Amino acid sequence: MNAIAEPLLFRQGERELVSFATHPSRYRHWTLAVEGDVARLKLDIDEDGGIKPGYKLKLNSYDLGVDIELHDALNRIRFEHPAVKVVVFESAKEKIWCSGANIYMLGLSTHAWKVNFCKFTNETRNGLEDSSRNEGLKSLASVTGACAGGGYELALACDRIAMVDDRASTVSLPEVPLLGVLPGTGGLTRVTDKRKVRRDLADIFCTTSEGVRADRAKDWKLIDSNAKPQQFTQLIDSEIAALRAQSTRAGGKGIELTPVTVTIDETGYHYATVDAQVDRATRIATITVNAPKAAIESTPEAIEAAGANWWPLQFARELDDAILNLRTNELEVGTWVIKTRGDANLVMRADAVLEQHKSHWLVREALGALRRTLARIDVTSRSLIALVDAGSCFAGTFFELALACDRIYMLDLPDSPDAAPALQLNGANFGRYPEVNGLTRLATRFYEDEQTLAQLQGLQDSQLRADQALALGLVTLTPDDIDWDDEIRIMLEERASLSPDALTGMEASLRFPGKETMETRVFGRLSAWQNWIFIRPNAVGEDGALKLFGTGKKAKFDWKRI
Repeated sequence: MNAIAEPLLFRQGERELVSFATHPSRYRHWTLAVEGDVARLKLDIDEDGGIKPGYKLKLNSYDLGVDIELHDALNRIRFEHPAVKVVVFESAKEKIWCSGANIYMLGLSTHAWKVNFCKFTNETRNGLEDSSRNEGLKSLASVTGACAGGGYELALACDRIAMVDDRASTVSLPEVPLLGVLPGTGGLTRVTDKRKVRRDLADIFCTTSEGVRADRAKDWKLIDSNAKPQQFTQLIDSEIAALRAQSTRAGGKGIELTPVTVTIDETGYHYATVDAQVDRATRIATITVNAPKAAIESTPEAIEAAGANWWPLQFARELDDAILNLRTNELEVGTWVIKTRGDANLVMRADAVLEQHKSHWLVREALGALRRTLARIDVTSRSLIALVDAGSCFAGTFFELALACDRIYMLDLPDSPDAAPALQLNGANFGRYPEVNGLTRLATRFYEDEQTLAQLQGLQDSQLRADQALALGLVTLTPDDIDWDDEIRIMLEERASLSPDALTGMEASLRFPGKETMETRVFGRLSAWQNWIFIRPNAVGEDGALKLFGTGKKAKFDWKRI
C-alpha cells in the first residue's frame, strides 16, 4: 500500500479499513508552516472533508481524519524540523478557533468508532505533552474566537494558552449541558490536574454552555494570558519568546519521514520489523517483532544518513502503525500474542547505541517515538500475552513489550538448558521508557519495591532462563516443552471465551496500580466513564441529548441517578 497515495478510508474486499498514514501534500484541514524555530499549525477544516460521509465539519469541528493529520504533522515537526522549538496552534477561520469533535459525526458513529476516536485523540494530545517534557518541543494555543469542547482540550494540551480579549472569544467545555456526555479527551482532568482550576469554578465552567470570556478565563486559570486585539500579536510574540527560552531542542538538518511500508491482506499487517498475523476465527492477533538483522548504525553521521530507515525509528513507526491498524480495523480480535525473533545480542547492542547517543537530536526523538508507542500498548483495550518461546529475543527494549502484557509465559527446557530462551535486562528497563503513570514497567510490576528493583539492576546483561525468571517474578508461568502447546492453547481459548467488556475493565484496572497521574486518570477513570455514558439513553437514545442536538428538540432524560 502506498502510504501517500491511499485515502484514509479505503476498502479491501468487503472490509472498510482506516489508514493512519498521510502526508502534508494530502492535508485537507491543517496547514504547517515553519519559520526558523517556530512552527505554525493552522486549522482550516474543510467542511466536506470528513473521513466518512453523512456530516459536514462545520465551525472548525473535527473528526478522526483531522486528528490523523495532526498526529502526522507533529511527527513531521519532531523529525523533519528539529530546529523548531515552539509550535503555535492557530485558526484560519474568523471568530472560531475550534468547536471540537463534530457532533453529527458522533451521533452517527458506532460506539466502537467513538471510543477509538476519543482514545486516539487522547494519545495525540498526551504525545504533545510528552514531547514538551522530554524533547523540549513547546506549544502555544493562540486562541482567536470560540474555543469549545475538543478544541479547548487541544489548547489544554499546550504549554500555554493565550486568548484575544475581543468580547467574542470564549473557552468552554459544553459537553455536559449540550450533549449529555463528558469532555472525554482529557478535558475534565486537565482542567483540574494541569490547570489547577478550583473544583467549584470547574463545576460552573463545565455546566455552562456559552463559555467564558478572556478576563474571567484568566482569573479562573482557564488560560494563561490575554490581550486586546491591538496588542494580541505582541502578546503572542512574547509568549513564543518565553517558550523558546525553555526549549532544549538544539536542531539539526532533519530527516525525511518516508512512508511506512505495509502489506495488508486477509492474513494481517506485514512490515519489515513487525508482522501481525490475524486469526479472525479465534479472535487472536500474533504480533512478532524482529530484532535488527545486523548491528545498527552507531555514529551520529551514519544514524542521520540512515534517517527513517534507522532500525530503532523504523521499528517504532511500524509497531505504532500496527497497533493503530489492529485497534481500529480488527475490533473483534480481542487477544494479542506478542512474540520476538532474532539475535538478542543485536537488540542489546542497539540499546547500547541508543544510550551512547541519547543526547543526539535524532536518537532523542527516536527514543520519544519508542516511548510513546509502548505507552500506546499500555492503554490498548486488548488482552496482551507475551510468549517467550524458542527463538525469542526478549532483551532490553524488547522485554518492555513483555512487561506491557497482562501475562508472560516462558518456555522451560529442563533437559536442554543451553537451547532454552532467555530474558535479558539492561538500562532500557530502568528508566528509559516510563509508563503514563511515571514509573518504569518494572517498578509498576513490583509496586516500587526498592529491594526487588535493586536486585534486578544487579542482574543487568545476565541471561535469565525460565526457572530464574520465574523465581525473580519476571514471568507468569513457565510450562516445559511437553506441556507448552496445550497450556498456551487452553489459556488462549479460555481468554477468548470471557466477556470483552469485563476484560477491558479488568485489564485497565490492573495495569496501573498505585499512584495516579493525569494520564492514568484520563484513561483509567475519565475514559471509562465516557465510554459508559456513550451507551446510555440520556446521551445516545432516540430522545438523548447527543441524538437530538441541532434539531430544536429538547432531550428527554431518565432522571434516575445510577
